[in-house]
Order: sequence, then structure tokens, then C-alpha cells
Amino acid sequence: MIYFDHSATTYPYSEVLDTFQKVSSRFFANPSSVHSLGGEVEQLLLQASKQIASILHVKANTLLFTSGGTEANNLAIKGTALEHKNRGNHIITTSIEHPSVLEACRSLEEQGFTITYIDPDSSGRIHPDQVKSAITDQTILLSIMHVNNELGTIQPIEEIADIAAKYPKLLFHVDHVQGFGKIPFSFSYPGIDLVTVSGHKIHGLKGTGFLYKRSGIRLSPLLHGGGQQQGLRSGTENVAGIVSLARAIRMTLEKMNRNPMHLIRLNTLLRTGLKEIPGLIINSSEQCAPHIVNFSIPGMKPEVLIHSLGQKDIFVSTKSACSSKSKDESAVLAACGLDRSITTSAIRVSFSYSNTEEEVNEFLNTLKNVIHQLKQSLG
Repeated sequence: MIYFDHSATTYPYSEVLDTFQKVSSRFFANPSSVHSLGGEVEQLLLQASKQIASILHVKANTLLFTSGGTEANNLAIKGTALEHKNRGNHIITTSIEHPSVLEACRSLEEQGFTITYIDPDSSGRIHPDQVKSAITDQTILLSIMHVNNELGTIQPIEEIADIAAKYPKLLFHVDHVQGFGKIPFSFSYPGIDLVTVSGHKIHGLKGTGFLYKRSGIRLSPLLHGGGQQQGLRSGTENVAGIVSLARAIRMTLEKMNRNPMHLIRLNTLLRTGLKEIPGLIINSSEQCAPHIVNFSIPGMKPEVLIHSLGQKDIFVSTKSACSSKSKDESAVLAACGLDRSITTSAIRVSFSYSNTEEEVNEFLNTLKNVIHQLKQSLG
């Protein structure tokens, strides 16, 4: 099997699964319980939090553990809006964000907030000047992803953070789900206030993730209950999930630091082969993140191509898994102003460190054969 859909989800590392199983079996007590078993679990939770914080060079009390990227994005956006609505009612984001950001913003529009959706250039890039021009005296939040989940476009986060830092009442949230473990990133960079990370994108488990919240930032909780996690995310903590997330984070960052050129080599090899296929258009620019390559074959339905590749045990995707069953057109590519023949025929290939050059070569050969067969069947 060749799995090239890691931006949708990754397989969990065996070490992560082992960690989850061991913690679930041995440390099953509620960390809020006052007895000794609860105390042991609480200490394990604190240890995992400190470990992640140490790896990321942040303070442990800045991490809020969530069920994944969607919850973390909602907590960042709605939590900021509801907590600071007395400051203003304006939020800035982009038209190419993940659905969990866009839908959260749309829900706030229904509550009276004003949202500015910045459109990217043809490569999917947001320019800092666009952000600066959109800021008003009512702006309380800026939410922009680091790496686009369909194109792989890397946004100039530090330049945007420099702008955001000049506006004291404005908070800057970064959806770092697709960039974590692939693109270097500083959680403590001045001007960055909130950062989302998801466990299942980095070989952790589904249902795990966290929101980094810079010290001193106030949010309104989405969940009310026992007051866990500083009262910002009530509910009994998923201790086994959090400990296994720490393992996934450590392993993923070790792989990135140990072999920083691996994904770049895979990307270069894939692009070289794709350029040899007549009629194929590569949508991801050369400056995109190395683990994502988006391309289109105008006139060919992507679902048909994906199913044909699937029959060969090769798995790729059309777009974001959270929107892949919606209308045929990619909203991200459409926002980039690309022709409809391109936006309705896009395929996304996404790598992990486990993928090999041999897999890329096999994919290219199979892709060429499948395209030829489909064109023949279409006459």
C-alpha cells in the first residue's frame, strides 16, 4: 500500500499506541480525584504537559489540551470573540482557511460580529499588506493558518505577527495543524498569541490536540463544568491521549530535525515526474511546504482518478477531508482565482517521513498508466 494522504490523517506510531494502552491500563483514575490513584494520574498529566512545553520552549500553563484541531480553532476564535467583545466586533481571517475556522467565523457573524475574509493571490499566499489594510479600531482577532491544507502554501506568519504586535487589543491566532513537524515554527514569537495543533496529523491519535495560549491571554470557555484546565476546557482530561500526544510530538520533531531534506527530496522527485505528464497542471508553487503537492488534470474527474488509484492500493485525496464530500469545486483553489477546469479536477498528494522515493516512483508510473487508460475509455 502507498498512502499519500497524510494531510487528512496519519497512521499512529506503534510507540504512541503502546503509550496510550499502557497509560489507559495503569493510570485509569480521574486526575481530579483526591485519593492516591488520582494523584498519580495528575502527576503524569503534569509531567506530559511539562514535556510538551519543554519541547516547544513555552510554559506548561500555556497549553490547553483539546479533542483536536477543530475544537482548538473554535476555542481560539469564539473564546476570543466572546471574551473581548467589549473591545470590538471585527475579526480578520482568510477565504482559504480550514472549515473549522470559516464556520466558526460564520457562526459569529450571526451573533453580530463583522468578519473580513482576505483573498489570496493565485498561489494561495496572503500578503502582510492585505492584513494591515484590513485592521480597524474594532479588530480584536486575526486568524490565519500557517500552511494551507490543500495547496501547501506557507503564509508569512512572522511578518504578519510583527504587524499584529503593534495593535495591543488584537490577538493573533495561527492554525498550525498542517505545518507542525514539517515547517519550523516558534510558538513564542512576539505577536503570536494562540496556536492550534492536532495529534492525528503527526502520527498521534484522533481526539488529541492542544491550543497554545500565550500567558496573560483571556478566553471565554466553550465548555462549562468541573473547571479543569484553568476553567477554560472543562471535562475529565484524556490523560492517556495527552501522554501519547507528547510521544507523537517528540518523535515527529526528532524525524524533522534528523532528516530535514527528506520531504524536499520526495517533493522534487514528484514534481519532476508530474511535469512529464501531458495536460497535468501543478497548482502548488515551488515555495510551498514540501509535504503537499496539489495538481489538476482538466477534463478528468478527480473522484474517478482516486478510485482507479485506490484499486492499485495507492491513496491520495481531492481536497480537505473535512470538505471532500461537498460540492465538486475546491473552494481554496477557487479563492485563488484559478479556472474552474482546474478547481474541479484537483488532486492532493501529501507525504510523511515514512514515505519513500520508491513509493513516489511507483505512484508516478501508476498514475501515468491510469490516466492513459481513463483517456482511452473516454474515447
